[in-house]
Amino acid sequence: MVTNEVAKNNENYELSMFNARGLESLMKLSSQLAASDIIPDTFKKKPANVLIALNMAQRMNADPFAIMQNMYIVYGNPSFSSKFLISCFNSCGRFTSIKYQFTGTEGADDWGCTAYATEKATGDRVVGTTVTIGMAKKEGWYNKNGSKWQTMPQLMLQYRAAAFLIRTTAPEIMMGMEAADELEDIGGRPKYVGNNFDDDQAEMNAEVTKELEAPKMVDFTDDAKTEVPQKALQPEPAPVAKPVEKEAPQAVKKAQPSWVK
Repeated sequence: MVTNEVAKNNENYELSMFNARGLESLMKLSSQLAASDIIPDTFKKKPANVLIALNMAQRMNADPFAIMQNMYIVYGNPSFSSKFLISCFNSCGRFTSIKYQFTGTEGADDWGCTAYATEKATGDRVVGTTVTIGMAKKEGWYNKNGSKWQTMPQLMLQYRAAAFLIRTTAPEIMMGMEAADELEDIGGRPKYVGNNFDDDQAEMNAEVTKELEAPKMVDFTDDAKTEVPQKALQPEPAPVAKPVEKEAPQAVKKAQPSWVK
């Protein structure tokens, strides 16, 4: 028993990404899996993508092949299929399987679905957000080109209601990722302020540059106009230098002898 436990610990240690020995083993395994012809094109001949899938499989305690088969890249963002997320929730052991409750008139805007389950430890019922056809129309999911909401509305109601339940009840199952059908409906991941500092800074710099390069139009209103006296506009004559007056020479008296009268 002790020998088996030691072997298990060594195996976990070797497959960990946070040590050189484990990373080397995972990289070798990734290269071998990437050479397979039965894995999706996203991972075929791409060992780096396979390595990420192996890491996620470890974190989710799931089969690596199942991760690769149910991971999709939608608008450049990784996502999981809704059926895979529902499977992970049902098999996590903390809750009963997801159930669905429909309300409203089928086909109408008030037709909705609510996903719910029961927490096994406490017996409490956990309920997700109700999703309706009206919500799908207001959010723009229903009228998109090729939308499954028009052809399979009941299934889409269940998928979206389940995603809301999982996200609010057990978000660690989704690991911060979206369901693939959600990304398809919203057209990619929404942009959050401050989510990417480099992109935000580049956008701000572009706006400032555009503002500086734009021609400035100055609007002079009547109140702002000020009449300038014409006298002030005429240049003042240059000062004329006065001639220096010369003193007249004084007569010099010649000295005479005292005996001359």
